[in-house]
Amino acid sequence: MSASTQIEELDESDEKSCVALWHEAGLTRPWNNPSADFQRALKGPSSTILGIREGGELIACVMVGHDGHRGWLYYLAVKEAQRRQGIAKQLVDAATVWFLERDIVKMQLMVRSENTDALGFYDQLGFETDDVVVRSKRIAEFPND
Repeated sequence: MSASTQIEELDESDEKSCVALWHEAGLTRPWNNPSADFQRALKGPSSTILGIREGGELIACVMVGHDGHRGWLYYLAVKEAQRRQGIAKQLVDAATVWFLERDIVKMQLMVRSENTDALGFYDQLGFETDDVVVRSKRIAEFPND
């Protein structure tokens, strides 16, 4: 990654390339519409999507949001050809700054238990496993365009 690469907040024009990164990274699921997630993040008052470009091409992105206390990372993805170069860590660092600027005191994320590469990555960054159970209930269906 070049020294001139900067992390920026994405906008609506980045939806297609960002969602493509999420697909490439295996982060999407049939029951979630990633385009709708992208749009909700940009329209929300306490969320956004941060991205990194190289040569004008989006090569990495992460969705960030908070509830006023806890910050959440979602959909952290780096283009396959640029992985293992420190780009994901740069995004996590940028998300940390984004949260601190909003007085958020804790950063959290969810990783599927079978994603051992991601778990190892987050272990190296100092993330710990909390003794909690995540429960969910789908309250609306979103079409998969």
